[in-house]
Amino acid sequence: MGEWLSEIWRTREILFFLAWRDVKVRYKQAALGVAWAVIQPLSTMIVFAFFFGQVAKIPSDGVPYRLFSYTGLLLWTYFSVALGQVGNSLVANSNLITKIYFPRVLLPAAAALAGLLDLLVGSVFLVGLMIYYHVAPGWSVLLTPLFVVETVLLVMGLGMLLAALNVRYRDVKYTIPFAVQIGLFVTPIIYPMSFFSGRLQSWLALNPMAGIVEGFRACLLNTPVDWPLVGSSWAITLVLFVVGSLHFRSTERVFADIV
Repeated sequence: MGEWLSEIWRTREILFFLAWRDVKVRYKQAALGVAWAVIQPLSTMIVFAFFFGQVAKIPSDGVPYRLFSYTGLLLWTYFSVALGQVGNSLVANSNLITKIYFPRVLLPAAAALAGLLDLLVGSVFLVGLMIYYHVAPGWSVLLTPLFVVETVLLVMGLGMLLAALNVRYRDVKYTIPFAVQIGLFVTPIIYPMSFFSGRLQSWLALNPMAGIVEGFRACLLNTPVDWPLVGSSWAITLVLFVVGSLHFRSTERVFADIV
């Protein structure tokens, strides 16, 4: 693993090149460009705010529902889009894999890195929402980058596993959007974790994005942090990252032969 990481560090310039290429390809000939980074979570927030906030009257732990849902959607949108890009990164770049050698992990890493631009643009609108609702963050806002890092690790862990499987089984390409769609409803974006009983909360805690979203929202909006949930989320994320890395490492030798 150490040799693998050192090789990645030596070829970091290729990583940044691939990430910038992914950014340019994503917005090529798009009239609105990076504005789509805001349009997607914003439009979803408007729908959620109407149906779940006004019609269903789902509580939001004392936070304005629009702000509550957008805070969760910000990281979720990065996770869902980046996971799809990372999971398909090897198949989408089969021409590179079969022609030249470079650390194959740079392809999923570049896809995960490119998605951070959308996250940054979406965060600007989040700041505007906080100003509009007069929500002032506390010192805990300094912890929010940790949840961004955790999301990237989760994307990489799951993404490397899916990308390696996708080389052999192209069904994975169709499974990812389906799984992400289900994941949206088992992650506390529409609702807070406090909306459910303790037993159901324990089941939801098995989803690492639950701890990420709840922790990020609490630190940003200066509300109490559920540290056991956050700790559980980090533990599951690290396990998935190690498993995904080991599987990717053990199978990357045959990617060029079967991609």
